[in-house]
Amino acid sequence: MFIPCIIDIINLFKRSLAMFQLIEQIKTELLVIIVAAMPISELRGAIPLGISLGLSPIHSTIISILGNMAIVPILLKILEPVMNYFEKTILFSKTIGWLKRRTLNRTRSTIKKYSLLGLFILVAIPIPTTGAWTGCIASSLLKINYKDALIVISLGVLTAGIIVSTISYQVFF
Repeated sequence: MFIPCIIDIINLFKRSLAMFQLIEQIKTELLVIIVAAMPISELRGAIPLGISLGLSPIHSTIISILGNMAIVPILLKILEPVMNYFEKTILFSKTIGWLKRRTLNRTRSTIKKYSLLGLFILVAIPIPTTGAWTGCIASSLLKINYKDALIVISLGVLTAGIIVSTISYQVFF
């Protein structure tokens, strides 16, 4: 009677340990997804972070791409009204004006010249100040159709993810 009780305690301990390991894995994945959804770091920071935290390069790439793409539909819908609102406030008017001018100066000629291909290039090339956030700001400022912008930005994020993953894989392995 005493031995089955000890076996039950050991099994409970094993299940608890497995649950804690699962929670740690989920915390790591959520951290990578959040970093991928944030401006500035996006995929360029999330994929190497995931690999350095012990995720496989493919796993890190997939959840980073999903995290980066998850924010795009929301940004495309809310950026223009939010920027217009904050541009009218005293506290944020200069910052929003600067952001609009900077984004338009950097993207207008490329996107006007190459249309949606220009937006794709802007998002797909993983260098600082490019990416999904910049693509969403540019597409809302240039009044690009929501559906077209969503498709092109998503393809750009996928391409950037493959590029960053390839570079990260070479660096880490």
